[in-house]
Amino acid sequence: MKIEIWSDFSCPFCYIGKETFEEVLNEFPNKDKIEVVYKSYQLNPDAPINTNLDSYTIFSQLKGISLNQTKQIFMQTVERAKTIGLTYNYDDMKMTNTFKSHRLAKWARTFNKEGEISKLLFDAYFTKGKNLNDNDVLLNIVKSLQLNEEIALNVLESNLFEDEVNNEIDEARSIGVTGVPFFVLDRKYAVSGAQPKEVFKQALTQSFKEHQPFKTFGNNDDSCGPEGCDI
Repeated sequence: MKIEIWSDFSCPFCYIGKETFEEVLNEFPNKDKIEVVYKSYQLNPDAPINTNLDSYTIFSQLKGISLNQTKQIFMQTVERAKTIGLTYNYDDMKMTNTFKSHRLAKWARTFNKEGEISKLLFDAYFTKGKNLNDNDVLLNIVKSLQLNEEIALNVLESNLFEDEVNNEIDEARSIGVTGVPFFVLDRKYAVSGAQPKEVFKQALTQSFKEHQPFKTFGNNDDSCGPEGCDI
């Protein structure tokens, strides 16, 4: 069974949702029969690559709200993240365009490490205050995964995997995704947002149950197939 997860590395609820879902999946009895595919989405595709503004100012300007309102919103996500063991550091956060990091994640997919690099990119952005457009930051993440830094640099300095990222963003729009995180289970069910564990567990259990083949009673006698009938 396949589960597709659309998310953006600058989305606070995407990190929370990813960690919550993966915790549920790790407890699932048939997790070895589940294929998870991480897919790209951009909340703010027009976000600048570099800026001298802090995260509070950028968000308040983007949403047209006061700095005080912004800090209250951020604090809510900080507290929510704490409930599952994550630390969000908005004081040091470098809000930037995430397209380059998405391209790098697609490259990591070719080594079956997209899930791992996604976690590291979220951690770099929300906890460590790193700039996801900085090649040195991204190459350090590549190094920690024991992947080839020289090849990774070539990816970062080119337009490689641009089509893959754009295709996944277009795919999200085509199936009606308007916000992330968005979890699609077997193209039959969907979970929108960073839901509690119980919701993920229910969706996963139901989807897997319906994915299973029919249980057949009796034997194959008195039946016909491509090679004829048993007579």
